[in-house]
Amino acid sequence: MSKQALIVVDIQNDYFPAGKWPLVGAHAAADNAAKIIQAHRAAGDLVVHIRHEFPSDDAPFFVPGSEGAQLHPKVLNRADEPVVVKQHINSFRETELKAVLDQHGIDTLVVVGSMSHMCIDGITRAAVDFGYPVTVIHDACATLDLAFNGVKVPAAQVHAAFMAALQFGYATLLSTEEFLAG
Repeated sequence: MSKQALIVVDIQNDYFPAGKWPLVGAHAAADNAAKIIQAHRAAGDLVVHIRHEFPSDDAPFFVPGSEGAQLHPKVLNRADEPVVVKQHINSFRETELKAVLDQHGIDTLVVVGSMSHMCIDGITRAAVDFGYPVTVIHDACATLDLAFNGVKVPAAQVHAAFMAALQFGYATLLSTEEFLAG
């Protein structure tokens, strides 16, 4: 029997409308993430929260010690749930995440959070490289509009492209409803 953990990635205040780096659909994604958190708590699964802080005060968002860098109230950790602070896109890089998972005998991951095209992509690919089967709850993730070479890419298309890539070679992709029904 597998031992599953939920990884809640960077659902922090700066990603919400009043923050420094607001994402499209941040509230809806956080609401779905909260449902997934509740399900994992009810099942007795490990819930690990990831919190990104940049290394210096001149960061565009997630300034160390700021309110914007704190976990959003919709997804706050309980006292018994670890919070891993990172300074890189990949939540495994230079953090204790792998050690926490190993300590709890975790062999399967479920991932929710932000941003779809950066930290969700990064943790999912790294987790697979470590041998974890991963499920990403796609509607519990959010991102923002991007631009490349003069082309504006709406958030919905950014999200869809990255979810499609993850589904193709890295993870099982489910909606909140599909996951909770399973």
